[in-house]
Amino acid sequence: MNDYGQRLLDLETKVAYQESTIDQLNDTLVRLNAELAKQSEQIRLLAQRLRSMPNSQIADSSEETPPPHY
Repeated sequence: MNDYGQRLLDLETKVAYQESTIDQLNDTLVRLNAELAKQSEQIRLLAQRLRSMPNSQIADSSEETPPPHY
């Protein structure tokens, strides 16, 4: 095999590995995006539940007094 043929083979091999890596990264990104959406919904539901609890110990941010070190 001549030098150009070897260089072409090397480039094709690199491209194949890069495509595989891109596919793996895309799959991970899709999975993490779904996980983030699920966690965001869980946080929203928890916040809603906390606000609806009677005698909630959680004050609205406008009612909070700043800590003494401010």
